[in-house]
Formats: sequence, C-alpha cells, structure tokens
Amino acid sequence: MKKSTKVTLTVVAAVGLASCGRSRRDPCDQYSFDEMACQDAVRSGGYYYGGSWYPMMYSNPYPYYYDHYRTYVSSGGRVVASPAGSYAQPGGGSSSGVERGGFGSTGAGHASEGGAGE
Repeated sequence: MKKSTKVTLTVVAAVGLASCGRSRRDPCDQYSFDEMACQDAVRSGGYYYGGSWYPMMYSNPYPYYYDHYRTYVSSGGRVVASPAGSYAQPGGGSSSGVERGGFGSTGAGHASEGGAGE
C-alpha cells in the first residue's frame, strides 16, 4: 500500500508541476500576444510573468512577432489575454526597467529652475 501511495503522489506532483508551466504565457506568442510586454521581452531577452523572470532568446525582431500575431488574428485565431499586471516587474517597474508616466519630484524640481535662456 505504501509503495502505491508514493507512486500516486509522484505522478500527481509531476502533473501539477507540468500544469504550472503551462499557465505562464509568452507575450510574443500569437495565442497570448501582448504588444508592450513583447516589445520589452525582445529588447530585454526575457519577460516577467507573475513576478518571476523567464529568460528567452528571441531570434527575430519585434515586428516579426507582431506580424505573426496579426496574421493569426485575421485568419480567425483567438487570443487569450493575460490578467492585468501579469507581465509587471516585481516592485511595480516595467519589465524593461524603464519607469513610465508622471514627472514626480524630478519634473517638479526642473520646472522651477527657469527657462532655456538661463
């Protein structure tokens, strides 16, 4: 009985790990394409998904993946969108490491320094 339980648990664990890997979506894949995340992934050599980094070697430039996605969609293919924030870098940054949006304290400090003629 114990040997049978060990085998069953091993199989269940292996199936569970395999299904975890499938839940992650490559942002450049035609089935789960995400424009901004794909651009970052091609530029950065990988992407964040669910807070984890997945290194990827993309052999083509971004337009290739975009065109592949557009062809897939135009022929009736269905895209499954990832939940919002799935491709976010831990700590709130973008996956490219470049902060986007707002001026914050830096913009406010520069705005008070005067014009270009100084």
